[in-house]
Amino acid sequence: MPYYYQHKMKCVITLSVVIVSVNSFSINYKEVAKVAKAGAVAAVIASGLVIPPALTGNFDEGEKIFSANYTACHAIGQNVIMPDKTLEKEALDTYLTGGRNEDAVKTQVTNGKNAMPAFKGRLSENDIANVATYVISTSESGWEELFDE
Repeated sequence: MPYYYQHKMKCVITLSVVIVSVNSFSINYKEVAKVAKAGAVAAVIASGLVIPPALTGNFDEGEKIFSANYTACHAIGQNVIMPDKTLEKEALDTYLTGGRNEDAVKTQVTNGKNAMPAFKGRLSENDIANVATYVISTSESGWEELFDE
């Protein structure tokens, strides 16, 4: 058999092997997506970037409810009864049972604690969620910022 035909035959055989190999190799795109998502999460964690959770209540409604029910004791995020236990970010991190998050604020508002009365029965769950959103959002941005406008 002349060299040309031998070379052509080798190319055909090699190409056939490659085609069979490629056809038997399948990509699970769902697995690729999972790996990409895990890589993105790892990159965010490694960068130190903190993404706060989405808030569940309505800030504007929470502000109205807060103004009507809480400003006697908590004007500008302060606490006239227990001055260390303000609604400032650092104080909520330190003193709020469960840490500074909406669920912990909802629990405190619903059940009360120490000198703070319970608002369960006086406010709806939705109203309490709105207050929690307002308190957490405002503690993040700063109470003074809200009132300097």
